[in-house]
Amino acid sequence: MLIPVTRPGNHDLPSQIVLTVRSENLKSHAGQISLPGGSTEPGDSSLAATALREAEEEIGLPREQVEVIGQLGPMPVPSGFRVTPVVGLIPSGLEFTPCSREVADIFQTPLNLILDPKAYARSSYLFAGARRQTLELCYEDYRIWGATAAILHRLAVLASG
Repeated sequence: MLIPVTRPGNHDLPSQIVLTVRSENLKSHAGQISLPGGSTEPGDSSLAATALREAEEEIGLPREQVEVIGQLGPMPVPSGFRVTPVVGLIPSGLEFTPCSREVADIFQTPLNLILDPKAYARSSYLFAGARRQTLELCYEDYRIWGATAAILHRLAVLASG
């Protein structure tokens, strides 16, 4: 899973995080907000290589445009997956092309919002018959919640020291 962070552009635009809306056709997490990412394949040499390949496949982000600056460490998520978010810097102004099978939309959220731990709210939902707590963050018409919000909140907490 890649956390793509844009570098400030020539016009002093603030840094952004690139997020996706998953296609309604997918078997898991359909229609939810996510970061580009997916499962490791045999040809992937590392978790960063997986994240870069998946970002290229899902949103057309050329891997050579990403400067990997670190990883957040493995995180188990309620759906049973274990993800290791990789943080990468990308140039501002890149054009993205969604893979229509997986991605319905691509949008960017201001980094200063993502990095504000106080911007996240707690809510609850039912999963597999049990009530669970989750974090959520709203931006424009997007509700970022679940594993994506947990990953971004972890980044916010780490960045705030």
